[in-house]
Amino acid sequence: MTTGRSATNLNLGMLQLLLFLFLVTSCATPVGVTKIDPRIVHQELTGNVLSTGVPSGPSEIVLNRHGLHELFAKDPETALADLHRIVVSGRGGTDEIFALAELSFLHAEKTGKRSYYLAASVYAWAFLFPEDASKPPSCFDPRFRLACDLYNRGLTSGFKLEDGSRVELSSGTFELPFGKLEEEFDETTLQWYGRKLVNFAPVAELEVRGLRNRYRQSGIGAPLAASAVLSDSSSDSNALIATKVRVPVTLVLRLGDVWGQLGGGVIIGSMRLYATDDVASVRIGDRSVPLEAEPTASLAVVLADSDIWKMELKAFFGGEYIRKILHQNSRESQLAALRPCQPGLIPVVLVHGTASSPGRWGEMTNELYNDPLIREHFQFWYFFYDTGNPIAYSAMLLREALTKTVQSVDPEGKDPALHEMVIIGHSQGGLLAKMTAIDSGTRFWDNLSSKPLDVLEMKEETRDLLRRALFVKPLPFVKRLIFISTPQRGSYIAGWGFVKWFTDLLVKPATTVLSLTTDILLLGGRDAIAMDIQSHIPSSVDNMSPNHRFIKVLASIPVAPGVAFNSIISVKQSSDIENGDDGVVKYQSAHLADAESELVVHSDHSCQGNPYTIEEVRRILLLQASAER
Repeated sequence: MTTGRSATNLNLGMLQLLLFLFLVTSCATPVGVTKIDPRIVHQELTGNVLSTGVPSGPSEIVLNRHGLHELFAKDPETALADLHRIVVSGRGGTDEIFALAELSFLHAEKTGKRSYYLAASVYAWAFLFPEDASKPPSCFDPRFRLACDLYNRGLTSGFKLEDGSRVELSSGTFELPFGKLEEEFDETTLQWYGRKLVNFAPVAELEVRGLRNRYRQSGIGAPLAASAVLSDSSSDSNALIATKVRVPVTLVLRLGDVWGQLGGGVIIGSMRLYATDDVASVRIGDRSVPLEAEPTASLAVVLADSDIWKMELKAFFGGEYIRKILHQNSRESQLAALRPCQPGLIPVVLVHGTASSPGRWGEMTNELYNDPLIREHFQFWYFFYDTGNPIAYSAMLLREALTKTVQSVDPEGKDPALHEMVIIGHSQGGLLAKMTAIDSGTRFWDNLSSKPLDVLEMKEETRDLLRRALFVKPLPFVKRLIFISTPQRGSYIAGWGFVKWFTDLLVKPATTVLSLTTDILLLGGRDAIAMDIQSHIPSSVDNMSPNHRFIKVLASIPVAPGVAFNSIISVKQSSDIENGDDGVVKYQSAHLADAESELVVHSDHSCQGNPYTIEEVRRILLLQASAER
């Protein structure tokens, strides 16, 4: 029997319970919505194993659909095996095969197990290239691009060495969680223009610094940067190729009927490399599929080589440093390129300035090389030289290197593109460029000697060198010059007394140059040679002093008829440009009244990577391409 107080308490408790249930059911339903920041919703809908480290929505759906969500959290390998059996049994389709790709990759990332990386690639391939080729995944399906990335990343990590530095390529049998992958590697694809590709560095996972833009082509395959080595340097038919070039290549593992092979536990595949400078896409079934490519990252790997940057001061002070480098690498030409000479493409020759190197063209190369219109018409060559030597000597080496290369790659003169050459020179490099397109007559020699060269008593090899360096004729295949920050009338800092003292003390001309004066004086030519040359072989810095005899003569010689030329001038000041300078060269020195065009860039002297400089070069090159057509 319930007492009155007990009954009152019971009724009060029931009332409270009813009130609670009322409040709960009136304020929140079992299913509902809440307005939140749209960015959060987007992140939840688009997040995946590669972007957030957790499975995407579609993979979560598959786990929930088959009651595997909790099992995957506790025992992922068992959950993956169950899901694999669902696919093999025919109870699962493309949704499940995609989930297997993503979840296998996630497990591989957590455990480092190679077999699951390879499984991710196998499953992703099955999703991208289904049994019925007429029903590929839609390009609007977000899983399509993610599946490509899972295939590419799984391939890279699946064949990567333990330290992660390189990808190892060979035929073999590899473990999969559900069986084996029997893969045959096509070793003929290791051959690249007479060289063998080795040391394959994965580049998609590299951070690139020092270049503003990172260009990549989305597609299929693992992007790598390969070294190219010669087994016999004497048989090199592509001497233009830089010694330490890194070739951008893409690794593709082609799989057969994956859907039909999953149940048997053995997946058959073939693997090969593609040089993405030469091949942009491949045929898979009846589809043309673009290759994944990382041109900027591959270029950055080349430029990360510290030897390029060490060259700058050593080649300025050393006089013969470049010759030693060439000898060590069994090279002759001071021209280098990232790929062989390409018939039908106009050469653009980039000539760096004082105490510099081809590495300084990195930003411009990255921008122009990744412009489809530029690549359709042009190829890029780089000239490197000992920048402390007399300018006439370095310019002679440039002219001879270009002449020899053109004769070597086109001995019959059948490629008109080679005869539309563009030379771009920065600073001193612009002076070298000008000396490919002038007719000096005897002016350089007359400024040094009171007697004709032929009447002076000297060794014939000395006379020959002087003639090659000082009696300049325009190269017939050079059609345009682009001057960047070029001291046409000299650099004012080259005239400073301290700079002259410093360079006189430390810059050592090449032995060949030093022997010239010695030979002439010993053989009785003292009265015929200018006194300043007798006591001191001028360096390039001497040559660029505004009052030096060399720069005055060069400034007085016009560019040859038929050769167009453009100026890009760096000036730090934003006002009073005509009286401005870039810290090295004054505007008045760089200005050429008869230039086809002139662009002033507000920059210090090293403006090769300035966006406005690059855009102007792009404009001029496209103008040259249209004129050539």
